[in-house]
Amino acid sequence: MLESKRRAIIFLLLAFLLAASAGYLVLDKVRDLNAELGGMTKIYIANSSIPVRTMIKSNQITTMQIPNKFVNEAHITDKDEILNNVSVVPLSEGEIITSNMLKPFTELRDENNRLIAMYPSEKVQFDQVIETLDRVDIIVSTDNNGEQKTEVFMRDVPVAYAQGTEDDFAGVALEVSMEDAPKLIHIQNYADKVRILKANVGKEDTTSTSQKLDEEQVAEEQPSQNQEENAEKQGAADPAAKTKSETSQTKK
Repeated sequence: MLESKRRAIIFLLLAFLLAASAGYLVLDKVRDLNAELGGMTKIYIANSSIPVRTMIKSNQITTMQIPNKFVNEAHITDKDEILNNVSVVPLSEGEIITSNMLKPFTELRDENNRLIAMYPSEKVQFDQVIETLDRVDIIVSTDNNGEQKTEVFMRDVPVAYAQGTEDDFAGVALEVSMEDAPKLIHIQNYADKVRILKANVGKEDTTSTSQKLDEEQVAEEQPSQNQEENAEKQGAADPAAKTKSETSQTKK
């Protein structure tokens, strides 16, 4: 009986030593893995479905933790980098939000308008530093087969946003109608010189340049049409004078 108890105690001690050794080895391995992963970092994910091109709000996002080893520059760790931006792809609940999915939110005056970027170059010159919400006039110089012309191309064009200030000024995004967008791009590509002048803040005018030109042409043609109508009215009102004039010409 004593011999059996002795053997049981020995087996228990051996089992305890083996369990302690195994636990130590597992703990040491976990420590090595944690050291290799470098801890944990919070990143932002979608808390609910986020439609494409809608401004992201704080209640639509939440955080999750991933090992530092797997964190890269695309992951977002700052909440301010997400708010007031829009996603270019639809996001599902739990989907990780990365920086290449986001674009700045721009609120255009009209959904039919477009943003055209203009940067300083040898062809495009800014006479002053332009700021966001300013308005500009665009002056264009062209040389067509020796015929040189400088004219106002657009007036009071709204500046949606400007990039840089003073010495690091990098350009602007102009808000124009869909009709004027190809005309402005054509001028940037083929005009000899384009000057951007800072204009005084005027009243909001959503009329396109082509519409303004049509209105000016109608205004110029209106006086001549009025003169012709007046002449016809005078002729109809005084038929006797017209008859006398024809009689005198016949006698001559």
